[in-house]
Amino acid sequence: MTWVELPEGTGFGIDNLPLGVFLARGRVGFRHGVRIGDLVLDLFETTGERVHQTGALDSFLIAGPGAWRDRREQVTEWLTEERHRARVEPHLIPVDDVQLHRPIGVPNYVDFYSSRQHAENVGRLFRPGTDPLPPNWLHLPIGYHGRPGTVDVSGTPVVRPCGQLGAPDDGGLPPFGPTRKLDFEAEVGFVVGAPGERLTVADFPEHVFGVCLVNDWSARDLQAWEYVPLGPMLGKSFLTSMSPWVVPLAALEAARVAPPERETELLPYLRDDGDPWGLDLALEVRLNGEVISRPPFRGTYWTAAQQLAHLTVNGAPALAGELFASGTVSGATRAEWGSLLELSANGAEPLRLGDGSTRTFLEDGDTVTISATAPGVNGGRISLGEVTGTVQPAR
Repeated sequence: MTWVELPEGTGFGIDNLPLGVFLARGRVGFRHGVRIGDLVLDLFETTGERVHQTGALDSFLIAGPGAWRDRREQVTEWLTEERHRARVEPHLIPVDDVQLHRPIGVPNYVDFYSSRQHAENVGRLFRPGTDPLPPNWLHLPIGYHGRPGTVDVSGTPVVRPCGQLGAPDDGGLPPFGPTRKLDFEAEVGFVVGAPGERLTVADFPEHVFGVCLVNDWSARDLQAWEYVPLGPMLGKSFLTSMSPWVVPLAALEAARVAPPERETELLPYLRDDGDPWGLDLALEVRLNGEVISRPPFRGTYWTAAQQLAHLTVNGAPALAGELFASGTVSGATRAEWGSLLELSANGAEPLRLGDGSTRTFLEDGDTVTISATAPGVNGGRISLGEVTGTVQPAR
């Protein structure tokens, strides 16, 4: 369907067309690009529009769904009709020749807790013998505000954070030092395009442009000591990694599914009976190249549309380039759990790797890579790319 020569089995075909931000030799300043196969189409050079010569997609996303749709249709035409080839082909750059950057400005970042399996796993670890779910969990999407300035693009080094590691011994000072429980969290992120206030579940596709992958790195010992009563802070805020490509919602129509059946009646602003936004995304987590988990996103209890409605129901605006994430994605079996906290039972049951080594939590030098695919609108599967990071020693 395209005149572009695509690698066999690519997840970046004509039915995907994700957007990103890049620098390239011979081109002045940041550019917006569309990925097709192993190439990146320079949108500034092909359109001549300054909106595509900025360091974040926000300036384009703020224009809203009409502009998103028109640009997607235009790029599709350029890459499928032979008559455009001579003009467009010079502006295709090998992806290995560009430097990818954080694609959005991230004026706000919110992380949710929307996987029931993950929430129950954590509840059993930390509150044994009690109901693993907090009493509010089935009534609202629980979340917390992160630090936008620590959201960075895939490949950013993961420097082991320092902090207070737990309660004082014998009435002395709390122990302080590098975290001993550095963890990953396999998540899906959602990028706000058009801003708005008091948004409904039905408003979701008019205000959210697309989807990326997120790893909300966590220091579990810092987190456990600090999170009562106000929630995570230093245990989460040292780095959150996001993938460089934002896949438009338009590319994910074939991935839409109904979410799990809800056990309790929801308040009207959270009801999504008529137009649910569950997504059939298949995640994969690799530790030093070895697959250790395959979390299924389709079982996530709270959808991104419900999360957006909850984010704005109090009057807080959603802003262009804002990021909100699903929270750790976990399935029903151990092979589907999205964090080492679960895979190692908080360190009590070390995870054995193929080379015979074990992990309770991440060690210096470890590399974690999260990738994902989804059903494509033309059949086959599309790729959401990957988000990766390598642990470096504490400074």
